[in-house]
Amino acid sequence: MLKPQVSHLSNSTRAHLLFPKPFIHGSRHASLFLKSSSSSFIKAQKYFRVSFKPSKIKAIASLTEESTGAKVKAVVTVKQTIGGLITSLGIERGLDDLQDLLGKTLLLELVSAELDAKTELEKPTIQAFAHRIGGKVAEGDVKYEAEFEVPLDFGEVGAIFLENEHHKEMFVQDIVLDGLPHGTINITCGSWVHSKYDNDRKRVFFTTKSYLPSQTPSGIRRLREEELVFLRGNGQGERKLGDRIYDYDVYNDIGNPDKKPELARPVFGGKEHPYPRRCRTGRPRCETDPSSEKRKNNFYVPRDEAFSEVKQLTFSAKTLYSLFHALVPSIGTVIGDADLGFPYIAAIDSLFSEGLEMPPLSKEGFWKAVMPRLFKVISGGGDVLRFEVPKPMERDKLFWFKDEEFARQTLAGLNPCSIKLVTEWPLKSELDPEIYGPPESAITTELLEAEIGGITRVEKAIREKKLIILDYHDLFLPFVSKVREIKGTTLYGSRTIFFLTPEGTLRPLAIELTRPPMDGKPQWKQVFTPCYHSTGCWLWRIAKAHVLAHDSGFHQLVSHWLRTHCVTEPYIIATNRQLSVMHPIYRLLHPHFRYTIEINALARESLINANGIIESAFSPGKYSMEICSAAYDKLWRFDHQALPNDLISRGMAIEDLTQPHGLKLTIEDYPFANDGLELWDAIKQWVSNYVNHYYPDTSLVASDDELQAWWKEIRTVGHADKKDEPWWPELKTRHNLIDILTTIIWVASGHHAAVNFGQYTYAGYFPNRPTIARIKMPTEDPTDEEWKFFLEKPEAVLLATFPSKLQATRIMAVLNVLSNHSPDEEYIGEEIEQAWADDPIINAAFEKFSGKLKELEGIIDERNANPKLMNRHGAGIVAYELLKPHSKPGVTGKGVPYSISI
Repeated sequence: MLKPQVSHLSNSTRAHLLFPKPFIHGSRHASLFLKSSSSSFIKAQKYFRVSFKPSKIKAIASLTEESTGAKVKAVVTVKQTIGGLITSLGIERGLDDLQDLLGKTLLLELVSAELDAKTELEKPTIQAFAHRIGGKVAEGDVKYEAEFEVPLDFGEVGAIFLENEHHKEMFVQDIVLDGLPHGTINITCGSWVHSKYDNDRKRVFFTTKSYLPSQTPSGIRRLREEELVFLRGNGQGERKLGDRIYDYDVYNDIGNPDKKPELARPVFGGKEHPYPRRCRTGRPRCETDPSSEKRKNNFYVPRDEAFSEVKQLTFSAKTLYSLFHALVPSIGTVIGDADLGFPYIAAIDSLFSEGLEMPPLSKEGFWKAVMPRLFKVISGGGDVLRFEVPKPMERDKLFWFKDEEFARQTLAGLNPCSIKLVTEWPLKSELDPEIYGPPESAITTELLEAEIGGITRVEKAIREKKLIILDYHDLFLPFVSKVREIKGTTLYGSRTIFFLTPEGTLRPLAIELTRPPMDGKPQWKQVFTPCYHSTGCWLWRIAKAHVLAHDSGFHQLVSHWLRTHCVTEPYIIATNRQLSVMHPIYRLLHPHFRYTIEINALARESLINANGIIESAFSPGKYSMEICSAAYDKLWRFDHQALPNDLISRGMAIEDLTQPHGLKLTIEDYPFANDGLELWDAIKQWVSNYVNHYYPDTSLVASDDELQAWWKEIRTVGHADKKDEPWWPELKTRHNLIDILTTIIWVASGHHAAVNFGQYTYAGYFPNRPTIARIKMPTEDPTDEEWKFFLEKPEAVLLATFPSKLQATRIMAVLNVLSNHSPDEEYIGEEIEQAWADDPIINAAFEKFSGKLKELEGIIDERNANPKLMNRHGAGIVAYELLKPHSKPGVTGKGVPYSISI
């Protein structure tokens, strides 16, 4: 064995050789240090280095006594965990307390940004232990302090190694180095640091200075490359809690065939069911289905993707877990009969007045502690689940009944990104007529012109862009026969036609519901229109309930889950695998990815899983994810996720450089588009300023190896099932990069806010947006008895179409929680990242961006107060604030967070 030779010390300095775990980073070098016995445990030490050079591997500079230099102080900020700084009890707690007492809690090593000019080797790191300061641990942050003597020729600090000497992980917020010749350095960590007893690999944190790969200082180039290799992992084994590995896998853990055969689900991702990729967990496969992964233990997420302590306390660890594992099952226990409907409309209203008495839990005040907005104190000390009255119902109790509100919400409601312009007539399906029946729509020219009432002809209305459609025909029709095999639900393919009035509002004209040939019966289709006769009026109301159930399913599965959560996960994985934390694009994107993987893991665990919340309460049932996959296959394109392109693709806008935002809207008063384009332009300007600063020459984009690998991996691995599509943008110029980044940021912020935070506002009173239609239309092949019952009790038929009491109550509770902003929510443009603040040019660009968003707040307020904008102002109408940039904790319905954090 090769043994390092230690230099002789003078008799005046008695030295003790310490042999802790060697300071090994990768396989490049190892070092150990000498410490003067006269030094305090908690004060700066004078260190001497020894090193050896394995074959073909560069070593650090040889052993030399460090020259006297600057006295540098490091202050490390550690966040307390929920149970205090150290949650463990017993011997480990005692050992950790001793480490604190000895001042050996954290070991820090300063890394020079430059190589040694003479040897061209990495300079020796400078080490010191940090000790806790401030006495007794109090609520909030805990500070640790270390002192270094930094030689004058050490150069700039490029990184810092940190080793946690405790037996438990710590959440390190930041490290501030003061006293360096180049000024104070703030190192943002925001990361869990494992115990050295769990993993002897020390964490490396780089300074906030951003570098393109080719510009990386020589002293930290190796660390940059090695950290990325580590984060990618080797694709083997099961991931453990605390790992920081980012890798890809298909969605093969939605089902649970080992528990019950009926809980088996297909694998999503691949030729049969195209789908984006998720973060790999590496769990073992099911015994009954080797293609599926076992749903055991917690769903792994890389450690730094987990919720912060504040979010854990108020949202994840208590609220969501309690929602899925305590509240939802308890509601089932209280209600009992899963098929029980509401006997009359007033019974629905009682959920907001009387509430639902819940069984007591062993922990006193449990419900009120974790979900205070849902649980109210009643006499006797019991817990009652009493829902808040949603704002629209508070203003107009019959809002859900009105056709004008039904139409208005397609522009300013929960799912404002599905309506399209009618451009071809007559309407015709693209599905195979041999399987699904005649493709021609039953909505005829004569029918529409009768509904328009002589204002215009259909041909002219199409030419003047006055006919708008909500089309769920071809997407849903292939699933109708399968869904109808599920007890307690039904499905149709549907088309809904609206007319754009001279006032700029929409008026519904017709709803077409279609059932394909099945069970030996031919295709069935029927058109329903607003009517002034009681029978036709009730049929119209029931047809609306079916369409709203279709829109609710599409919204939750496609507009919300697929278009934001699901497609963004590959962006996050690729960013961590291919872009160093020093890369400016990593630092631009990182705030927009906060908590998304954790939220997605919770969704796989309890929302989109077999027999989960979505399957049990939405019309597609067990075929929900298959419909989502079909939508990804047929409808999703990266280039169309950009808001301007999305509007153009749906016929809701055309390019017009004379207009604001370069677009002329088909519907001038379209709140989602109006506010969204303001936000889009602000984001794009911010991204443009940022990219142009770091890429002053456009050729730098094509030569950036990390950036090119990032974009290639997103296309070919993260979205592997669409890797050959011609619409993927190239990444050769700054313009390409700006468009790609603006699209990703818009999806994670603006688009997500628009389809998420209004969920309780618009769907909390479920008759406005039922998630499921449980029975077929009264006119579809009725028996004499069924028709007679409809004529005698049409309200009962509508209530039987609505979700059951159990389904509705569960969904209302879920939407109430999911619509809330977390107390630690970070809103777009509100707080500047340290790396941005440290660069004067980026700091100025961010201030401009932040100012633009403050202007947007005022613009939205003015629009909501304008009586000419009838889709957002009027008697009983709730103001459109979903794209208003900022909000307050616990508020629903407005505020645009940086990321998909719920």
